[in-house]
Amino acid sequence: MTTDENFFTESKQKVEEYVKDRLLLLKLEAVEKISRVAGSLFAGLLIALFSFFLIMFLSIMLGYFLGELLHHMFWGFGIVAGLYLVLLAVVIVFRKHLFERPIINMMIDIFFEKKKEHPHKTEDLKEAAKVETNEQ
Repeated sequence: MTTDENFFTESKQKVEEYVKDRLLLLKLEAVEKISRVAGSLFAGLLIALFSFFLIMFLSIMLGYFLGELLHHMFWGFGIVAGLYLVLLAVVIVFRKHLFERPIINMMIDIFFEKKKEHPHKTEDLKEAAKVETNEQ
């Protein structure tokens, strides 16, 4: 009976260790994915900020340029505002195609990233070695 009790005690300890290790792995994977999302958001915000300033200054330049051509600043800046109105309409019409789907796909790629599988067969190892030597 002691061997049975010993077996069950060992099994219980192994299962507890496995569960703890599995939870740790899940936590680490969650931290990695959240970090990737945060990094992507931060980079996107920086790009958006710099793009905003670039477009703003180019718009002011275009407004003054058109105002000089038409001899009325009102018309120059009015044309620039009209261009932005048309751009707003296009963005509203195509918002799902331009923004929603790419963002959803990016999140899916980040959260459900497939890991590279390690080759298990010797043929796979040989193929991997061929590819690596050909690249060098």
